[in-house]
Amino acid sequence: MKILVTSALPYANGDVHFGQLGGAYLPADIYVKYHRLKGSDIVYICGSDEHGVPIILAAQRQNVSPKAIIDRYHERIRQAFDGIGIEFDNYSRTSLPVHHRTARDFFVRVYEKGYIKPESTRQLYCPSCRMFIADRYVEGTCPHCHTEGARGDQCEACGRWIEPLDLESPKCMTCGATPEVRETRHWFFALSQFQEPLRRWLDSKTNWKANVKRFCAGWFEQGLRDRSITRDLSWGVPVPLPEARDKVMYVWFDAPIGYISSTKEWAERTGRSDRWRDYWLDPGTKLVHFIGKDNIVFHAMVWPAMLMAHGDFVLPGEIPANEFINIESRKISTSRNWAAWLPEYLAELPPDPLRYALAVNLPENRDVDFAWRDYQARSNNELADVLGNFVNRVAVFLRRNYGGRVPDVTADDEPSLEVLKTIEATTGRLGEMIEGFRLKAAAREVMTLPALGNRYFDGRAPWRQFRDARAECDRTMNTCVRLISALEPLLYPFLPFTSRKLGRLLGLGRRSWDDASRPAVPAELGEPEILFEKVDDAVIEAQLARLGVKESDETVQGAKDSVPAKVLDPAASKPEPVKEEPMLSFEDFKKVQLRVARVKSAERVPDTDKLVKLVVNLGDEERQIVAGIGKAYEPAALVGRQVVVVANLAPARLRGVESNGMLLAAVDGDRVALVAPDAEVAPGSEVS
Repeated sequence: MKILVTSALPYANGDVHFGQLGGAYLPADIYVKYHRLKGSDIVYICGSDEHGVPIILAAQRQNVSPKAIIDRYHERIRQAFDGIGIEFDNYSRTSLPVHHRTARDFFVRVYEKGYIKPESTRQLYCPSCRMFIADRYVEGTCPHCHTEGARGDQCEACGRWIEPLDLESPKCMTCGATPEVRETRHWFFALSQFQEPLRRWLDSKTNWKANVKRFCAGWFEQGLRDRSITRDLSWGVPVPLPEARDKVMYVWFDAPIGYISSTKEWAERTGRSDRWRDYWLDPGTKLVHFIGKDNIVFHAMVWPAMLMAHGDFVLPGEIPANEFINIESRKISTSRNWAAWLPEYLAELPPDPLRYALAVNLPENRDVDFAWRDYQARSNNELADVLGNFVNRVAVFLRRNYGGRVPDVTADDEPSLEVLKTIEATTGRLGEMIEGFRLKAAAREVMTLPALGNRYFDGRAPWRQFRDARAECDRTMNTCVRLISALEPLLYPFLPFTSRKLGRLLGLGRRSWDDASRPAVPAELGEPEILFEKVDDAVIEAQLARLGVKESDETVQGAKDSVPAKVLDPAASKPEPVKEEPMLSFEDFKKVQLRVARVKSAERVPDTDKLVKLVVNLGDEERQIVAGIGKAYEPAALVGRQVVVVANLAPARLRGVESNGMLLAAVDGDRVALVAPDAEVAPGSEVS
């Protein structure tokens, strides 16, 4: 099967920020890297979106031409993607002749089939600027959610598509004047004719994410309307009709066609100019669009309708749309410069820690928060102290005691065989997770292997074995190197730069995903490299200062209100008689989801003596939970224990750390005792 993967084309009017990276590009890159390691026939296509009003507005603000804007930002965007390890097969741009030809041909084909027709329509006109105002030139109050600052094409707050005339209190974004309504002529795509074909097609996608289906359902209920696909602008793809010489294509009509033109450019570069047809014209191709939720309507409805109207091209097979990433508990706003920018990050910090911090917290089903303190904790505690520590201690031990040579033995003892079985099982689970677009779970799952390596190394105590039982030590070290050998391909989709360092250490050459389940060992390890440097507080403080954030003990006072005092401070209150509590109906009690979880890691929240941050395994997912049990339990003693958690509690933030659940504990004065099953049960088991 051929797989054609795209990510939403970024506008070439500014740098890439963390929200875009985690929403559409990193998830796609993880998916593509995995399939390349599997040997799949896969092509990853993207490019800069260089038309439309955002480009014109940026050019006007900077008093330069649109071409100057796109040339500058196309290169900055491309370099940033390279720097973070995103590997496109082709990264194109929609200002190229190949795109203009492709877009014009597409337009003519749909026009000739009767799906594009002219209409006289009313449009906002700015008397001050003496021009009709394109959708993004106007802003006002959203008619749906009544949020101010909505654009004339879409409301960022509620995600609804807006017609400029529907805006309340519209203003021209160029001069601030109130526009007039005047009549003009534009060409419309007959989206209304595809209501039932689209509904049937979407109904067949039973495995698609709920957020995609939910967005589309609302549109069907309202009824699809024909949409204008031309604009009164001088910058864009000219409409290929003699009677529309003064018009250009609406950017949301020409932009997705960029997926096709970029594939054509890729085919040209490979020396087989018709190769693009093998993907776009083959019904067996799996077309996968990685996007953010603000692009769902266009990719799941408008674009498929365009493809249906054209008739030749394959329809999307998967649209794993993600929700939004917030920064320090606030929604990203590029206009207010509330964002973390990828080029700025890469100028100061290494790529893999950011890839990891985003991957383990991808917004797959809900909006998530990126916090710099969380980034620091994951870099230091998980990457440096777990992964980096395991690899380093194995490499240093072999260099010190074996001259860097790897013992050539076959492990036949039970602990070593258990490690090898776990490697094989984890490789299979990871593949299933990635192919099912559960990338956040996969990123967390792969890190269980270096944690296993540290436990195995500590339990086997090779420093004693080398002295007292050399043959046992040989088996231990051979098994440890096999685990590192498995990590090299398994980490590549998530931490490609770290994976390459492991590849240099092992010297085994290029290896596939399936090689991880039967890890080979070299005769000798190469020179070890430092995998991760610890992130100092000063680095994080500088990043927060860039946002204008000042940390304090009361950073998230509001979050405390959502967590019972007994969890935050076990001594804050004494147990009260049950009779004084309000009675709870059985139906209300059924709403509380209690599940058994196993603690995978635990650490103190910096600068606190009570708060402990835990990662717990709930069977089908992992959660981060913050609990006020630090005076009663040492974090290290919690790892491996089973606990009971409230699984459907609304997320909260404690000292800037997100908590997604609550541990159950009995509180008796200053004493705290965690609630747990009295016998081992599977993680995720319900408590009832």
